[in-house]
Order: sequence, then C-alpha cells, then structure tokens
Amino acid sequence: MRQPDLLVVGAGPVGLALALALKDSGLAIVLADARPRAAVLADPRVLALAHGTRLTLERLGVWDALPVTPIRRIHVSQQGGFGRTELRAEDYRQPALGYVVSAGALAGALRAAVERSGIPILDETEVTALTPQADAVVATLVATLGSPAASAPDDAPCRARLVACAEGRLDAGSRDVVERDYRQHALIARIDVDGGHRDRAFERFTPQGPIALLPCDSNFALVQVVSPERADELLAIDDAGYVAQMQERFGTRLRFGTVSRRHRYPLGLRYRRDPAGARTVWLGNAAQTLHPVAGQGFNLALRDVWALADTLLRHRGDPGGAAVLDAYADSRGLDRFGAIHFTDALVRVFSNDFAPLRQLRGAGLLALDLIPPLRDFVARRMMFGARAWP
Repeated sequence: MRQPDLLVVGAGPVGLALALALKDSGLAIVLADARPRAAVLADPRVLALAHGTRLTLERLGVWDALPVTPIRRIHVSQQGGFGRTELRAEDYRQPALGYVVSAGALAGALRAAVERSGIPILDETEVTALTPQADAVVATLVATLGSPAASAPDDAPCRARLVACAEGRLDAGSRDVVERDYRQHALIARIDVDGGHRDRAFERFTPQGPIALLPCDSNFALVQVVSPERADELLAIDDAGYVAQMQERFGTRLRFGTVSRRHRYPLGLRYRRDPAGARTVWLGNAAQTLHPVAGQGFNLALRDVWALADTLLRHRGDPGGAAVLDAYADSRGLDRFGAIHFTDALVRVFSNDFAPLRQLRGAGLLALDLIPPLRDFVARRMMFGARAWP
C-alpha cells in the first residue's frame, strides 16, 4: 500500500503546481490522474493569467518556459449604450496586466518541472473512493485497463495523511456546495482580426451576454456567452454568418477575419462553502467553478495552491491535522469570497438588457474612465485578487 504524506488527485495545472510548490518540503507526494498524459498536455483551453499568477509561476521556476501572449491593454465597453474604459499596463508600471497561455502548454511546463523533481505521477489512474480516518485518508486507486499503471506491481490502495482534490466537478447535491445555473453557454473559438491584436484584450457586454477577446499567439481567443438557445443557433450557421454576427456586436472597432471550429460549454456558479474537510482539501474546479466573465478561475486556484503550500510549510508535523487545514481555510476566506461574488455580480449586472441596468452599466464604465482611484482598484483586483497581493 502506498503511504504518501500527500495524495494529489489531478495532474493538471492546479495539481502539478501544488506538487511543485512542495517539492522541497520533505513531504512524500504522489499525483494521480484519470487521463492519459497526452490528453492533459493537449488541453486546448485558453487561460488568462493575472500578473500575480506570473509572479507565482516565476517562483515555481516555470515562467520562462511558457509561450505566453501579454495583455497590455484591456478595453471594456457595452453594445448599444454609453460608457467605456481602458486599463493600461503602463499606468501601473507593469510589463502587462496579464498573459494568455493554453492550458496544455502550462501543464507541460509544470509537468516537466515535477518530473525533474522526482515526484511520481500515476497517469490513467482514477481515484474512485476517499475514506477519511483518524490519522489518514484511504484512497481507492483504479488503473485504466491497458494503461502503464495497470501492470505496476505496487498498484494498491493508498493511505495518505492529506488528500488534495485538484480536478473534477463539485459534488452535486452536497449541502456544502452552492450552485447557480446561469442559463448561459460559452462558445469558444479562435478568430483573426485585421492588423493583429497588438497585445489588446476586449471585454464587450452585449444584451445576449459578454464577449471576451484575448490575444493569443497571432490571433484572438474568443469566449462568447449566450443563452443555450442562441448557442444552438450560432453553432448551426456557417463561419461567414458567425463572423458577421460578431462584427455586428463589435461595430467598426475591429474587422474580423476567419474563425476556427467553435465549441460550447455550459456555465454556472458552483463552490464549496468550506474548501477544507476531514484530512481533505479541494482546489481549482473541485473547490469553485466560476463564470469566465473576468477570467478569475485559474488565478484564484493558483492563489489557493500557494496559500496551501505556505500553510503546510509553516505548520510542520501532520499535514492533514485539523488545525493546519483550519488555518488554510481561514487564510483563503476573504479572497475566495471576493472573487466568487465579484464574478457573480458582474454576470448579474452585465448579462441582461434591462433598461435601468443598461444605464447603470454605462454610468459605471464612465466612472471607471473618469475616476483613476476606482479604475486602479479594479485593475489591481484583477491583477492580484481581493488582497491585491504580489
């Protein structure tokens, strides 16, 4: 039976970052992921990394290996109403407000660093049960038939002093889980624009939902939020028709070219009230799934990772002890509450065409443009989180 100090469930960017942050801690660490290694590294999702996330990835020693595209300006506006604002990196003496990278590339850089550290990763190995006991959690590991792990001689139950669940959805129906269906779907694609992106990002609020354009390589990564019914319509039209409706949403500010294949994802808010339990902690999407409107999800997850690693390094001894996990949960309360409710408020205010709110949105955007301290607060909130930590 494996008996690590820490079992990390999920070898995506969140789980790998936690293992890497603790590589010199003296803790025996094992990662398990149900997916094949190649599937994790081929993840096509695009992540918006805040400036604070860059600082953490630099500390982990992987930043220089990442093929990132900087965001130097963010233009925020609404269709059919007054008010707009622009956030500029030079106003905060930063090289960029944020960066864009594919999830697969980030996982690849983190994985290479974890492998160099000698921490074992069990690919194609599903954790099917977790049973907390007084001094450990007994985990049932099931290797995929035909996978390399299936023939390993030490394939057996695992007994860990602490389990970090860093992948997977939240437990639906649990009393500790808050859920809200936004009745929205996100359409994801790549789209070209005449003249290139020039390191600019756009957030455009429309009556049908927000549209984000993130500079990525030579084109934009597109996230368009619409109702499920509208998503059906947009997936049914050809590329030319889709580009035409995008042009209508943005007007003449940008001239769109070709668009890639579109994918859709349902959107909702789901989060655990308490990110720590009996010898178990939840991170990333296992702790909270946020709307992509402000790009807060992965950045919040990485702040969770860094705080957990810091807590474990400061509280030597039993990593799964109740006092240790209580200290971690207490340290994350303000930031988690702020990110979750900040994102939820943006969705509620900016994802409808109620006339009074449309006027309020315009006034808010105008205030951001005219009142530098307010604009600075929003910019630093997006760069560093609720506590604006570097």
